[in-house]
Amino acid sequence: MQYVPVVSSTGKPLMPCHAARARQLVRQGRAVRRFNKGIFYIELLDRAEGDVQPLAVGVDPGSKREGFTIKSEAHTYLNVQAEAVDWVGKHVEGRKTLRRGRRYRKTPYRKNRQNRTRGGIPPSTKARWQLKLRVLHWLGALYPISSVVVEDVAAVTKAGQRRWNQSFSPLEVGKAWFYGAVEQMAELWLFKGYQTAEMRQALGLTKSSQKLSTKWEAHCVDSFVLATMVVGGHIEPDNKEMLILVPFQFHRRALHRANPQKGGVRPPYGGTKSLGFKRGSWVKHPKWGVCYVGGTSKGRISLHSLTIGKRLTQSAKPEDCRFLCYASWRVFHP
Repeated sequence: MQYVPVVSSTGKPLMPCHAARARQLVRQGRAVRRFNKGIFYIELLDRAEGDVQPLAVGVDPGSKREGFTIKSEAHTYLNVQAEAVDWVGKHVEGRKTLRRGRRYRKTPYRKNRQNRTRGGIPPSTKARWQLKLRVLHWLGALYPISSVVVEDVAAVTKAGQRRWNQSFSPLEVGKAWFYGAVEQMAELWLFKGYQTAEMRQALGLTKSSQKLSTKWEAHCVDSFVLATMVVGGHIEPDNKEMLILVPFQFHRRALHRANPQKGGVRPPYGGTKSLGFKRGSWVKHPKWGVCYVGGTSKGRISLHSLTIGKRLTQSAKPEDCRFLCYASWRVFHP
């Protein structure tokens, strides 16, 4: 990292400093090294307050990938590309199928509660916006963010097409909930997609058509443009390094397995605990290094790579793992 986040002795985020300056502060004993879910920062020991400059984080929402860029008038500090949460709808549908199927079998069950409307935001839509909000809170703990700039997602409605318009209503409700939550942490700016495109062309930047790519031009170019529209400053990006964020897909507790096992038994399935560790937690193992916790079997836990998500081992002893932090995602540099 060319510029390192700085946090005061009271936990307040201050302006980032150059990496050389951070090393000097650590050598002098005025700061200590810290990590927050993959981001290195320093904590000052002799300073509780400090002047900060306006910092904006641009947010480019997407159906599969999303871009986040933290920028000031002088520098671009961080680019994050996150994968969207797009599996909740299928899990909710599977849960509904299991519950309905159980009512037709000779097994104890609660009586169906009729005429209950769930209301609110559909789980699949809310999970998408919740990820954006979690990322913003994560970044806000390290950078003194003053403005959040979001490309406003607009649903195209058609006159007289009730079913078509209804399919977009959860999107409108979800983004209104997200905007209300963002306004409680920083100033909110909204721009339409065509405004982002016009500004991108004015800056002479191009956007890649490969939406699933890990290139800066895929999504972070728009988040950079959005942040520039508020804080101004340099129009040529001085930092295209990215941090890729992949949210974990937890298998939460289900009623039972979908298919019966030997003897027609449907055993319980799922859960988010592995021998005292919350699944997804980052731990440090003497052999496998920093990794995250997966499932458990026969008194052992499985460990997975933070880079590619591949399982490293199934036989790690819990006492050999040193807990680092809770996390609902893994991060890596492409």
